[in-house]
Amino acid sequence: MNLTKDPLNLIIAGVGGQGNVLASQLIGKAFVKENYFVTIGDTYGASQRGGAVMSHLRISKDSQFSPLIPEGQADILVALEPVEALRVIAQYGNPSTSAVINSRPIYPTAVTAGEAQYPSLDKIKETIRELTRKSWFVDATEIALSLGSPIFTNIIMVGALAGTRLLPLAQKTYEETIQESFPGIHLEVNLKAFGQGMGLIQ
Repeated sequence: MNLTKDPLNLIIAGVGGQGNVLASQLIGKAFVKENYFVTIGDTYGASQRGGAVMSHLRISKDSQFSPLIPEGQADILVALEPVEALRVIAQYGNPSTSAVINSRPIYPTAVTAGEAQYPSLDKIKETIRELTRKSWFVDATEIALSLGSPIFTNIIMVGALAGTRLLPLAQKTYEETIQESFPGIHLEVNLKAFGQGMGLIQ
């Protein structure tokens, strides 16, 4: 299976502390294993924990590309938080973008302080479906909590992305990359998180 376009532009977005940088590194390493060129650029919001964090991956069979994806040029978005999905799609999306989104909100301080309103999840879903070619909403945080910690949300989302078959990577390649990245006692639960993420996509 080959890239649907070259370079393939993938954004992983979330808020600080959700682990999207680790998720981007896992996907990047998996592509390197399959002899692709991968460039990753990370951008951080005002505060790393709680601020917006975005990883740009540019994947090519033939050459290295600059690390940041031009506006309107994202092919795939993986969002660990729904409003971050909206924000990124507004800037980087186009009608052919596909998106995989964790449906659990993380409320910014302004919302918890009553200074701002968080849009309803139904409204977020409706807007994202209008702006993308295809979108999947998954309850990754719920599954992560069932595995013992919300920290597994990012690996579940990598699994969900694998389940969409949007990337030309075999399940085995992802699993080998996870084995290299989580040696020892953390391996089994991360492989389980990945597998459960794959199972979320029908």
